[in-house]
Amino acid sequence: MPLYEYYCPPCGNQFEVLRPMSQMDDPATCPSGHTTNNRVLSIFAPPRRGASENVASYQSDGTVLGDCCATGLPGHVGCNCC
Repeated sequence: MPLYEYYCPPCGNQFEVLRPMSQMDDPATCPSGHTTNNRVLSIFAPPRRGASENVASYQSDGTVLGDCCATGLPGHVGCNCC
């Protein structure tokens, strides 16, 4: 079973839920008891050797730290600079 990450707006926490793929879009309950549908992208792969050092860092709420436009990442999650 995959491990999915969710973000809870009321308490600002990001948490994980182990569940079948068929339930990935179902509401999840955070450790504080809030129900949320805010599934977030899990970034778990380590950078490759020789990869560019210019990679965006994300806060727990999905906003980008630093200059996201220089990263070349698609989507610019939380970025208002482009």
